[in-house]
Amino acid sequence: MKLGTLFDLDVLRLSLKEKTQLSEKPEIYSNLEKAQELSKEIARLENKISVFDKVEKSLTDCVDLIDLAEMENDESVIEEVDKELTNIKNTLEEVMLQALLKGKYDKLNAILTLHAGAGGTEACDWTEMLYRMYICYIEKNGFTYTELDRLEGDGAGIKSVSFKVEGENAYGYLKAEKGVHRLVRISPFDANKRRHTSFASLEVMPEIIDNEEIKVNQDEIRVDTYRASGAGGQHVNKTDSAIRITHIPTGIVVSCQNERSQTQNREMAMRMLISKLLEKREAERLEREQDIKGDIKKIEWGSQIRSYVFCPYTLVKDHRTGYENSDVNSVMNGNIQEFINDFLKKSQ
Repeated sequence: MKLGTLFDLDVLRLSLKEKTQLSEKPEIYSNLEKAQELSKEIARLENKISVFDKVEKSLTDCVDLIDLAEMENDESVIEEVDKELTNIKNTLEEVMLQALLKGKYDKLNAILTLHAGAGGTEACDWTEMLYRMYICYIEKNGFTYTELDRLEGDGAGIKSVSFKVEGENAYGYLKAEKGVHRLVRISPFDANKRRHTSFASLEVMPEIIDNEEIKVNQDEIRVDTYRASGAGGQHVNKTDSAIRITHIPTGIVVSCQNERSQTQNREMAMRMLISKLLEKREAERLEREQDIKGDIKKIEWGSQIRSYVFCPYTLVKDHRTGYENSDVNSVMNGNIQEFINDFLKKSQ
C-alpha cells in the first residue's frame, strides 16, 4: 500500500488549506469551543502531513546513501541505512495502526470509569492499581487526564473512579481496554498469604461535547448536589459543589466533583450523561458488533478480557487476542500499547 494512498494525502492537504483559511476569519472566534476544535483539527492534519514528508525524506536519504556506497564500494553506511529503515518501518506501522482508527468517535477524548467487582477490599485495591496503570500509560503516550469523580474503598483502594483522557485518538485507542480485568496474586491483606482472585471493570466512552442527535429534557433528569471530597486542610470544599445527575427514563447516573464550581461540575456531568446516552443508543443499534459499548459482562470469574497473574508465575494475557507478556511489572507501569495494537489489528 502506498503511503500517500493510506493517508489520502491530496485530500489531507486540501482539507488543511480549507481549515486554515477558515481559521483566519475573525467570526470563527465568536464561538470559542468551535475555534479550539478547529485549531486542534489543523494541528492533527499538519502532523499527518508532516509524518509523510519526513518518511519521504528519510527514504530519499537512504537511497542516496546506498547509491553513494555502491559508487565508492563502501559498506560502512550499511548500519546507518539499516537503522534508518527500522525507524521508517516503525513509523509506518504506527501510521497503519492510526489508519484503523476510522470510527465515528475514535478521534475524540475518552471518559473512563473503573469499578471494583467481586472481591471486597482486594477488588478495591486492584481498581486502584489499574487506575495507576492507566495514568502511567496516559503520561507515557502524551495524553493528559483529569479525575472527574472518585469513591474510596472502605478499607483500602477505590470502589470507583471516573477520569477524562484528552488527546488525539484517545477514545480510538482506549476503547480496546473496555471490559473486565482479572487479578491473581498473593493477597497483602491475607495474614495466611493465600492466593486471591479479584476483578474490576473499565467503561470507556467518547466525550461528546456538541451532539445534536441526543437531546436531554430537563424534566427527565434529577440533579443532586453534595459536598466534594477534597485534599484536606485549606483545600477542603466547604460548599455542595459536586453534582450527581440521574436520567430517570434509563436509570443512568453520572457524577462529577473535580471542579470547585457547581456550574462547571454540572456542565461536565451533562457531557458524561450525553456520552452515556449516545453509547447506549449505539450499543443497541450495533448490538452484534459492540462497536461502542463493548462486551462488559458481569464483573466476576469467566467474563474477563484480560488476566494479570502475579503468582504462581507472572503473565498478562488478553483472552480476546491471545497476546501475552510475562513482564507483569512493566505492564502495570503503563506499557500496554502492544495489547491495544494487537486488539485493534485483529478486530478489523
